[in-house]
Amino acid sequence: MSRIVVVSNRVPVPSGNAGQAGGLAVALLGLMERRGGLWFGWSGAVTDSRAPGQIDEPTLAQRGSIGYATVDLTEAEHRGYYAGYANGVLWPMLHAMPHLMAFRRADLDTYREVNERFGKVLAPLLRDDDRIWVHDYHLLSLPAALRKRGVGNPTGFFLHVPFPDADSAMAAPGMRHLVRDVLGSDLLGFQTIADRDHFAEAATQFAGATRHDEQHLLVEDRRVRLGVFPAEIDAAEFAATAEAQSRTEPVRRLARSLGGQSLLIGVDRMDPTKGLPERLEAYRRLVARLPERGGVTLLQIAAPSREDVAAYRRLRRELHEAAGALNSGLGEPDWTPLRLVARTVNRDTVAGYMRLARVGVVTPLRDGMNLVAKEYIAAQDPVDPGVLVLSRFAGAAAQLDSALLVNPYDATETSEAMQRAVSMPLEERRERWKAGWAAIAATSPERWGETFLNELAMMEPAGTA
Repeated sequence: MSRIVVVSNRVPVPSGNAGQAGGLAVALLGLMERRGGLWFGWSGAVTDSRAPGQIDEPTLAQRGSIGYATVDLTEAEHRGYYAGYANGVLWPMLHAMPHLMAFRRADLDTYREVNERFGKVLAPLLRDDDRIWVHDYHLLSLPAALRKRGVGNPTGFFLHVPFPDADSAMAAPGMRHLVRDVLGSDLLGFQTIADRDHFAEAATQFAGATRHDEQHLLVEDRRVRLGVFPAEIDAAEFAATAEAQSRTEPVRRLARSLGGQSLLIGVDRMDPTKGLPERLEAYRRLVARLPERGGVTLLQIAAPSREDVAAYRRLRRELHEAAGALNSGLGEPDWTPLRLVARTVNRDTVAGYMRLARVGVVTPLRDGMNLVAKEYIAAQDPVDPGVLVLSRFAGAAAQLDSALLVNPYDATETSEAMQRAVSMPLEERRERWKAGWAAIAATSPERWGETFLNELAMMEPAGTA
């Protein structure tokens, strides 16, 4: 069996004091532990400087069947590649929020230089029969960087975030070149059909590709496969965790504090794409029109994210101001309508909170998939399930169409959906939950990964037609 070589921006090297793994690590770790492989990328460390032209040797580690190879970034690389271009330009553009872009030409140059350096360091570590799997928008230029160094191994790329229509993608300076670079892959994976088709449109306009059929592009003399691979959770595992956590003291304490109120819950990173100000406005409208105060409470968990980016710092201030205004304007001495927790909460505890909540509110302005929506469905008690209010602009909406789908920009529509969810009869709640559970019950992160790798295993070296 060929070795898997996973390349991602951050490499989650296990250590004795490691925190909980992120979504990408959860999806890939079990798969790699079973099959063995190499995981390459940034160590997470930032150094002061590097001599001009210096290419550092990677730091190597072995944990069971997985080898880890990591490199550090300099302060200038971190600022330009990661904070500047990847998160200051690509992230907002890919989420159809170009007004949040902050572009500097030097950041684009640094982004491509870091991708080139990753390619130069990785190439000597590869074996002839390796299958390479590159992840996400940080590394759009890496497939071309590897090809330039003579790497002919079958190479897959998976985009975890959305891809907008070609006209919107044009808003990001440098995007034409990045589309050409990522077409160095043999297999390109996306979360939804719409993302796949948007990319194909951009590839024909920016790179002279030809749409051969729904699943293939012709790029000069090469054929590139396009696939749709929705990211998944281990629904059975999360359901068991939520059921067990419902008996723990933190969840029981939250239940006692509600005093019979219906709990709504939101769990997000503090990110402009998650639609948090819009969600609070929708909830404010719900509370304002309730005939009696005190019947509902919203628990919004918003973990800090990318606080070195100005837009994220502004969002944090905006949320705190909105929460304060909502509670002071509509609250009562014995009732606080909104509980904002602006820190990371243990994933298992969150599962218990989700099981307790009558309504899960997942209303991003744009999202590649959004696994929180699937986790909320998995966490529910089948006998007395809650209701999911879900943005139609989340990738998960394609699978979870039994949720109450809303336009997150329409505060009135979202507010009305919240009210409908709170008052929904038990039989309808059960029917909607059964449909949602059926969509996720047979899936898992490992199956998602195996599906992609099985496609990659059929690729010929260097993507020959």
